[in-house]
Amino acid sequence: MKYSVATAEKSTVKVTIEFDGAEWAEAINKAYAKNKSKYSVNGFRKGKVPKHVLEMYYGKGIFFDDALNILFGENYPSVIEKEAANFTAVGDPTPSVEKLEDDGVTIAAIVPVKPEVKIGSYKGMKIRKFEYTVSDADIAVELTKLQERNARKVEVTDRPCANGDTVTIDFSGSVDGVKFEGGTAEKYELELGSNSFIPGFEEQVCGMAIGEEKDITVTFPENYQAENLKGKEAIFAIKLHKIEGKDLPEVTDEFVKDAAGCDTVEEYKNKTRERLEKQAAKRSQDETENSIVNAISETVEVVVPDAMVEKQVDALVQNAEYRLMYQGLKLEDYLRYMGRTMESFRGDFKEQAEKNVVDQLIVEKIIKDEGITASQEEIEEQIAKQAASVDKTAEEYKKTMDPRQIEYISSDIMVTKLFKFLEENNELYTEEA
Repeated sequence: MKYSVATAEKSTVKVTIEFDGAEWAEAINKAYAKNKSKYSVNGFRKGKVPKHVLEMYYGKGIFFDDALNILFGENYPSVIEKEAANFTAVGDPTPSVEKLEDDGVTIAAIVPVKPEVKIGSYKGMKIRKFEYTVSDADIAVELTKLQERNARKVEVTDRPCANGDTVTIDFSGSVDGVKFEGGTAEKYELELGSNSFIPGFEEQVCGMAIGEEKDITVTFPENYQAENLKGKEAIFAIKLHKIEGKDLPEVTDEFVKDAAGCDTVEEYKNKTRERLEKQAAKRSQDETENSIVNAISETVEVVVPDAMVEKQVDALVQNAEYRLMYQGLKLEDYLRYMGRTMESFRGDFKEQAEKNVVDQLIVEKIIKDEGITASQEEIEEQIAKQAASVDKTAEEYKKTMDPRQIEYISSDIMVTKLFKFLEENNELYTEEA
C-alpha cells in the first residue's frame, strides 16, 4: 500500500491510497471468507461453495464492494495517524474508487480537516468591555418577585382586568374567516403580562370586564413556528369570565423566613445582593470575552468545513432537546406541534454553529501561537478546589475522575489565561450597558 495527500477545496484534503494486485486479491479472499455463509449453490452445502464457483455463478464482482471496504477500513486509519502532524481530520471521509483492475485498485477519499486560521490582529485593538452592577432597585425587584411567588389569588369583581391579573377567557381565532388548529379554547387561564401569547393579544385583553365579549386583531410574527400562520393577521373572539388579582404578602422577617429561609429581611437582601453580584460579574466577564472574540473574528480569514459546522449543529440540537425534555416534551412531538421539519429546525442553528466553530478556532490558534499552557501545579490546584467542594481529599477525588475531566480542567486554565492575556494586550473601554 502507498498513499499520497493533496490539498482540496473548502478545508479538505484528498487522500489517495493505492493497492497492488496481491493486496487486492487478499482483500477479495477476506471478503469471501466473511460472506461465503450467505450463499448456496446446487451441489454444495451452504457456506462451502468455493470462491471461483460463486464468482462464476454470481459474477466476478460479487465480493468487490466488501473487498474495497476492507481495504479502506484497514488502511485509512493508519494514514490519518501518520499524517497527524500535517492535518487533523474533523469528519468522516467520502471515498470513491479511481481504479479497479486485477493488478490493483486505487481509492481516493475527500477528508474534512481542521482549517488553517489567519488572524489579522489580536493585540492593540480597541474593544468594548462590559460591566454590570447591582443596585438597590434590583434587590427590590427580587423582593417583589418573592412576594408574587407567594401571593394569594383573590377574585376581582369591581374593576376591569389589568396587567398582572390572571383572567379566565374563551377565545376563538381565525385567519381570513377560517379557524386554525390550536386557536380555540374555553375557560383558559392567562396571566396578563406573561407574554405567553403572541404580541398584542394580552395588551388588548387588558381593560376587559367580567362578562364582556370583544374581537381583537393581532398579527403573527414572521418567525412564527407554524408556517401557515407566519405574518398572517388573525381575529380572536374573546369572552372574559373571571378576574383574579394578587394579594401580596407583607414583607416581614417572618415572611422571608418562611419563603426564603432567611432570619431577617436584611439577611435576605444581603444574600440576594451577593447572588446578583456573582451573576453580574459572570455576565460582565462572558460578554467582555465575547466582545473580544467578536472583534478578533472580524480580522480572521478561515474556511470552515461543513463537517465541523454540522457537528456543532448536532450539539446545539441536542441541548435544545434536553431543554424540551426538562419541560416534559419530546423533540419529535415539539416539531409536530410547531409544524416543523427536523431539517428546518437544524437550519435555525447553522449560523450560531458556524460562529461557535470560528470562535473556538480563534481561541485554539492564539493559545498555540502564544505558547499558553497549564502547568501540573495549576491543574492539581484546581482539582483540590473541586475535591474540597464535595468534601473529599484531592487523592480521593482523583480516583473518581475521568481523563476527560483532567483535559477539561487543563483547557479551562488555558482559556482563562488567554483572556487575561487578551485583556492586558488590548485597550478595553466601557459604555453604559
